[in-house]
Amino acid sequence: MPGAPTGILRSLRESLAPSAGAILAADVRIGLGYTAVFLDSGRAGLCYTPREELRPGCSTLADAGRLAGRPVAELLSRLESRDPLDRTVGLAAANALLGEGPLPGAVEGDVLDAIALTPEDRVGMVGHFAPLESRLRGRVASLTIFEKPSRRGAGFEPPERAAELLPACTVALLTATILLGEDPEEIVRAAAPCREVVLLGPSTPLYPAVFAAGPVTWLSGVVVTDPRAVLRVVGEGGGTREFGLFVRRVNLRVGGGSE
Repeated sequence: MPGAPTGILRSLRESLAPSAGAILAADVRIGLGYTAVFLDSGRAGLCYTPREELRPGCSTLADAGRLAGRPVAELLSRLESRDPLDRTVGLAAANALLGEGPLPGAVEGDVLDAIALTPEDRVGMVGHFAPLESRLRGRVASLTIFEKPSRRGAGFEPPERAAELLPACTVALLTATILLGEDPEEIVRAAAPCREVVLLGPSTPLYPAVFAAGPVTWLSGVVVTDPRAVLRVVGEGGGTREFGLFVRRVNLRVGGGSE
């Protein structure tokens, strides 16, 4: 089981706790692909479910059946849990809260349209994003993909080599699910020499202030626009491809004035 909570998740909890107020979690769904938290304010947030990290057995969360109705501040506290599923619920709750307010400076659409790539760029991708891979092949000088053995394709590198190889890249595309792992800061630090460092995926907390002191330059995530439809997709085992029209893709420049 992964170890202690990381500085990023701790900072996220501390930053969002004052805005949680009396907001309650109206519904919590832990699906095979994603976890969703639906607030009584009408907003919802998502986070990848790290099913490969879950404890064995038929009961993976001790207080299952008693999450709905709890203060969202209590769910946020799970960001500092040692249990990866607790952190997943906490990050989904954080992303639901972040959907409450405006996102100044947001650029909608594909993140590759937001960053300026050149034919000389060497791209490191931590986590396999197949749609982005197809757009990058032939457009940049090189593309190195770091993925777990069970999901790897020809030419992929194991994720353990990311810290070693990312410093030689000029652009880093990092899955936000690294936040659920043992040491996401190590991967983020390794990408520091890159011109652009993008944290992406539906798990991404769209809160630039938390990342302002580090090398991350873009946050690329989603805002849920149809919470009930997303809850249904999550409950039926769906993921990114099935969210479709129920979310909008949003990119935020870190340090660009957004809070």
